[in-house]
Amino acid sequence: MSTSDQPPSLYAAREPVFPRKVKGKFRSMKWIIMAVTLGIYYLTPWIRWDRGPELPDQAVLIDMANRRFFFFWIEIWPHEFYFIAGLLIMAGLGLFLFTSALGRVWCGYTCPQTVWTDLFVLTERWIEGDRNARVRLWKQKWDARKARLRLTKYAIWALIGLATGGAWIFYFADAPTLAQGLLTGTAHPVAYTTMFILTATTVFMGGIAREQVCIYACPWPRIQAAMIDEDTITIGYREWRGEPRGKHRKGDGSENLGDCIDCMACVNVCPMGIDIRDGQQLECITCGLCIDACDDVMTRIGKPRGLIDYFALKDEAAERAGGAPVPLWKHIFRPRTILYTALWSAVGVALIVALFIRSDIDLTVAPVRNPIYIPLSDGTIRNVYEVRLRNMHGEERPFLLTADSAAALSLEIEGDDGDRTVAVPADSTELVRVYVHAAPGSEAATGDRTEFRLWVEDMTNNERAFEDTHFNGMGSN
Repeated sequence: MSTSDQPPSLYAAREPVFPRKVKGKFRSMKWIIMAVTLGIYYLTPWIRWDRGPELPDQAVLIDMANRRFFFFWIEIWPHEFYFIAGLLIMAGLGLFLFTSALGRVWCGYTCPQTVWTDLFVLTERWIEGDRNARVRLWKQKWDARKARLRLTKYAIWALIGLATGGAWIFYFADAPTLAQGLLTGTAHPVAYTTMFILTATTVFMGGIAREQVCIYACPWPRIQAAMIDEDTITIGYREWRGEPRGKHRKGDGSENLGDCIDCMACVNVCPMGIDIRDGQQLECITCGLCIDACDDVMTRIGKPRGLIDYFALKDEAAERAGGAPVPLWKHIFRPRTILYTALWSAVGVALIVALFIRSDIDLTVAPVRNPIYIPLSDGTIRNVYEVRLRNMHGEERPFLLTADSAAALSLEIEGDDGDRTVAVPADSTELVRVYVHAAPGSEAATGDRTEFRLWVEDMTNNERAFEDTHFNGMGSN
């Protein structure tokens, strides 16, 4: 087959994006959000919270060893995973709500990929210069200066990635203790491995891949189309005002041109490397930097600002016809956003109610089924249960176990002195073996299956909890 018969290649090499520095209200907002979010991320593990001598004093801690999550005064146990599930549902509904109202505002301002990419680009600009200097450096052949700048940049990127990975592992262990172990080389190998992996992935995604992560790896650009409608406020180009675009030179028919002078400022500042004038695109993260760049140009040439701006498709139709845009509140408060807000609020209220009504004591009952019952020498029928008692208080508590049923059942704790009381250590669980007896000839002893309720009572404050189970008699064969 000749070369001319070869099908055209569908592969296009990546064109690196070097966004130009820009000033404006949206860029300032992004700097503020970056400082706040990174500050929260890096500083949170170091906040102390006194929970008493038996519990860790780290305000936010994911205690994998004891399978608990601490968030200031809130402690979540494994059996309360529904709290985490509820928070994830709220996060999803919140993302739907903000996308429906304001487009990809999450992606443009608070997504970790966006925040860290901004930080890496800022570092790159400090070292290599603004856009034109970075483009020249990219195209020039390797020499000592280029190698020095690249090594300096990569070294600082590695430090940022290391700080990112280091901050993350501090959420899973006591931060001061772990930091000392890391510095002295005595920390667990898992800590070093995790830091290395997170350092590498942070540098790769924030420094090297950048916009490729948003375009190819993130599923949200594909999902957002289902969230956006003609009332969604997102970034757009007022084509009816800007076209036909061209340089405004006197005596060159400039009176027939639109406001856009085709300066490419909006393209040069875009971190995704797109041209917003081409319309809505999957790559656009609605960060607003193109608005800042265009407004600056419009101000300098004496044209009205807002050629590129946040607006809704419904406003576009009205403005083209010479009418006034729809009031902002009508875009925000519409059936879809009201529904998302109601669902988000309902889940939040349910979690708060569940948090305040939950008991600080609990038990789980597991019948021992081998054998399902044991006949004793005097005719008494015994069932054996494994009972796990949970004490969520900050001090040791005595728990009393009792059996409640219509049938006459007696209860005995293995190794107990007869008072049916178990001392459960602070903020922990205690597994005990419980024997439940049915008197000879009783209905529970001769029958098949008798339902009953096992109660536990905190003898300190009389708080009670229960779990329903059953007693197997001789008729259960």
